Amino acid sequence: MYCPYCGEKLALVLHDQEGLIPYCKSCGEFRFPQFATAVSMVVTNRTKDKILLAKHKNQDDYILIAGYIKKGETAEKTVTREFREETKLNVVKYKYMSSRYHESHNVLMLNYLVIAENGDPVIDENELDEVKWFDPEEALEAIRKDSDAQYFLKNALSELKNKF
Repeated sequence: MYCPYCGEKLALVLHDQEGLIPYCKSCGEFRFPQFATAVSMVVTNRTKDKILLAKHKNQDDYILIAGYIKKGETAEKTVTREFREETKLNVVKYKYMSSRYHESHNVLMLNYLVIAENGDPVIDENELDEVKWFDPEEALEAIRKDSDAQYFLKNALSELKNKF
């Protein structure tokens, strides 16, 4: 890791209240890690018997609808904006579920359970190759195994059983 201000290589230094934190000797400042933030959505229909999964461009696996939070935007606004952009459907209701850090993309994923309006999605072909409604058990079979998406989907299916 390097200092985002001066480019100096950072060293891990013990901070009294925070533990080991990257420190820039040149600037004399602790540099807390920076990462992007995004939302992911487990999308269900109004009757809560279908799950919408997507295949992103040139990918083989089904994953959740997701998108990055833009500067100045709330996570909740991102949920409604991204879902509309990628499917042309509207969000009826949503609930925050949990978060996970996705190391390979250096992003904090904030997961939401979303109820979508009824209808057939129209995909944004610049971002997605396919979106498809699945029965919950089929969705568990289709989703990328050992992924954050699978983790979020399992949590959401438990919540749906609790009458979200």
